[in-house]
Amino acid sequence: MRLEEEIKQKNFKSEYNKVVVNILYTQSYIVTRQGKLFKPHGLSPEQYNVLRILRGHHPEPITVSSIQDRMLNKMSNASRLVEKLKQKGLAERKECPSDRRQVDITITPKGRQLLDQLDGDIQKFNHEVIGLDNEEVVVLNSLLDKLRG
Repeated sequence: MRLEEEIKQKNFKSEYNKVVVNILYTQSYIVTRQGKLFKPHGLSPEQYNVLRILRGHHPEPITVSSIQDRMLNKMSNASRLVEKLKQKGLAERKECPSDRRQVDITITPKGRQLLDQLDGDIQKFNHEVIGLDNEEVVVLNSLLDKLRG
């Protein structure tokens, strides 16, 4: 469906204005659909993002500030997300042996198992929600990279 129909707006001031609104609306659309995918597993999209970061860094520990730097949504509270994952047994926090002020975060076997279980569903979801062929996806990725400069 066209953006104008989705948000019930007849005209935009410019195509540049429309593309910004379109990107923001599309991001919200994808995150909302992701939330429905993760909800049965007790995860939010932000918690899933932290788990992916932890798995990508495994077996090495990572600090909360490094997690924050790698997060898709920089406004997310990485400390709070890590604490929720710890409570669920999906992540561990340990004092850094070389610097007691630093806390090292790792993914637990339970966390890795959950991500492994979700991998197939995520692949299927990504293909369904994007709905573009491979060539179009390559072009879109290139355009989005160019947009961010």
